[in-house]
Amino acid sequence: MNASTITLLSFGHFERGFLEKISEVVMHEFSCSVIIKDAHVDISEFYDPGRRQYNGDKLLKVVDAINGDVDSKKIGLFNVDLFIPILTFIFGQAQLNGKTAIASQYRLSNERYGMPADENLLLQRFAKEVIHELGHTFGLIHCHTPSCVMRSSTYVEDIDQKEVGLCAKCCATLDVL
Repeated sequence: MNASTITLLSFGHFERGFLEKISEVVMHEFSCSVIIKDAHVDISEFYDPGRRQYNGDKLLKVVDAINGDVDSKKIGLFNVDLFIPILTFIFGQAQLNGKTAIASQYRLSNERYGMPADENLLLQRFAKEVIHELGHTFGLIHCHTPSCVMRSSTYVEDIDQKEVGLCAKCCATLDVL
């Protein structure tokens, strides 16, 4: 593994305690220091009115352009509906073997699906998505182990079926990288 620090860049309103819990999970999974920073950018130019969503490809480029340490990874955290041109929506996106990822909690809350709010479930889902996208930055590809956090997720129910962490195979791959 080749990152000394992971930076969580908060775009928008997130409770500090929520971000600290995400930070702890990330620190545990990747065994490196994690920094939380507020970030500000006008994302209105990335809004597609026809889709009523934000372009994930363009947001990823904006986050990538934010300066960081040479040996660090960064993930932009959003609460907006993301898409890429070939998919209806995405939970997040990353540069494979790169330095940058993005994740959004927009489609992760129970309320979005007509169910009662569940802050613990939202935290678990977002932590899984953040770890999944950061895993890609470390060179991990989608895993076929059903419980692995690196398994692809099309729906929020897919996220719920995964564990918060990497399976043994992905851990071994990460240690080799």
